[in-house]
Amino acid sequence: MNASSLHFDDDLAAFADGAIGGGLSPQVNALITQAGLLRHLPQEALPLLEQARAEAPRHPAPLIALYRFYFYGHQLAQARAAGEDALAIARTALGPNFGDEAPDDDATRHHAAVRFYLFTLKGLAYLNMRLGAMDEAQLMLKELRRLDPKDHIGGALLFHVLKRHEKGGAGDAPSDYPVRGWSAIGP
Repeated sequence: MNASSLHFDDDLAAFADGAIGGGLSPQVNALITQAGLLRHLPQEALPLLEQARAEAPRHPAPLIALYRFYFYGHQLAQARAAGEDALAIARTALGPNFGDEAPDDDATRHHAAVRFYLFTLKGLAYLNMRLGAMDEAQLMLKELRRLDPKDHIGGALLFHVLKRHEKGGAGDAPSDYPVRGWSAIGP
């Protein structure tokens, strides 16, 4: 699949613009900004982020802000839920045929919605590993490997860590970790 076959319709263009912060109303942007200023007061910041999400439910920026709020607040289950919502929104924006074939290198490197989807998969795999849901993590990493066979997103290292965990932690030497790529992991 190449970038031109993604059919850059209005929804996809809006999502790609949103993934890099565009298309957000000034009111929603102000809510996210205010929540950031109140990050030391989570009980005041969270309602602002929830309001931003309610006012822009299909925009990635409020989800990214919620994800960060939960992740950096060590609320990993809630971060995972925000990530799952983000993955669903990206999947919808990319259309029903996304993933039938792996995106080409150009789309993987430069297309905001594709990159958002792939990085979200990677983030969810990490969160699942942290939460002890190794089967879920493995499914996400296998999908990431299928969609990003050249490891542009850097999921191979997580896959390696998961495989090491399955073997009981063997292989702690720095040389046991691939610098980049899936090839050191095997099928």
